[in-house]
Amino acid sequence: MKQASLLDDIMAMDVIDTHTHLVGDHLCAEDFWKIADYFWLNRELQTAGYPADAEKLPELDRMETFLKAYQGSRNTLMNIAFTTILNDLYGIELTDLASIRKADERIQARRQEAGWAQSVADRLHVRRFAVNHPDHAAFVGMKDQALLFPRIDGWLPKLVQEVFRAESREEALEQAKAHIREQLRGYHEAGCPGIMTTLSNYEAAANEAYAISGDTASDEILFMLLHDICAELESLGMFLQLFLGVERRWGSTAAAPVNDSLRVVRLYGLFERYSIPFELVTAAELSNLDVVQAAWNFPNVHVGGMWWYNFRASTYTQSMQHRLEALAPIKSSLIVSDARCIEWTYGKIHVVKRLLAGFLDDQTAKGWIDREGALYCASEWLYGSAAQRYGLNRREGM
Repeated sequence: MKQASLLDDIMAMDVIDTHTHLVGDHLCAEDFWKIADYFWLNRELQTAGYPADAEKLPELDRMETFLKAYQGSRNTLMNIAFTTILNDLYGIELTDLASIRKADERIQARRQEAGWAQSVADRLHVRRFAVNHPDHAAFVGMKDQALLFPRIDGWLPKLVQEVFRAESREEALEQAKAHIREQLRGYHEAGCPGIMTTLSNYEAAANEAYAISGDTASDEILFMLLHDICAELESLGMFLQLFLGVERRWGSTAAAPVNDSLRVVRLYGLFERYSIPFELVTAAELSNLDVVQAAWNFPNVHVGGMWWYNFRASTYTQSMQHRLEALAPIKSSLIVSDARCIEWTYGKIHVVKRLLAGFLDDQTAKGWIDREGALYCASEWLYGSAAQRYGLNRREGM
């Protein structure tokens, strides 16, 4: 007899969204366009002819153009997530201009309701959301405040360039180290369990013993400072969340995922020297296996959620296969919504839960894992792994 799908059980599981751009005092979308103009949806709409500057069109033209592109890109994953948002949260099927107007009315009305943001989170049992800016962490109208992992790529590259351009590099390096200590200790005193940063392209490697001189390259200085950051985090008992795989050096505006086969192994010197938890989040498809290999090699390395260009059904399924075969579930987290309003956390997490259920249904049908094991795996990937890494009680927020 065929077993029932895991979908209902997985839809009811708790979730931690490990990376968002939510702003605590305006979590909800203000109108239809605040949902419809999400960057990732717009990129897919543009493949169906939607103009990049559509917001400059007269309102009626904008609506007609949007509707045509929406209907022409119904196969794409962000379109599916957007459709889910409108159907599930607002009871709208987008078919004509009148349905856009009705969606706009309902979105504007719902955002005025007390508890709307919390109700959206509760529908998919999202217990906590991570943000990276201190002034975004106070979640108005929510049961819990955001998890705050301060983002240091606002000041880390500046420190690198200050050292690189300084007449006295040795003095500038010491000043940079002092700045690092001050910043990280301030985060620790504020109760932050860890920090995050993106790392773009680099040729240096963490296992090399670089020394400051007039010939030291800028990315070698970066790695010298990363060693100081990790040492300070270790002394404070904090973790480091690394976002990898996106580069912007190839064009004036567009970012691209770059499958650098040495990107992750160049970090191995950090993983083996410092006992802090590292959470690796990648946007490059081929790096998905590299981060799993790193987590397999190092007990303090964990695989994070799927970011940017990895948010596709094919890459999710492949990455879940890598993780299932190589790692205990406690080593992996799955959710990075990258959402800018609470409604998009719903649409994207709904898609991920569907993909996860389909993947684990297939694994149980083939006999690779039993139902109990599949549900345990799902619960760790969605909540438990991140909860342990972030120092949360598994029932917190319920």
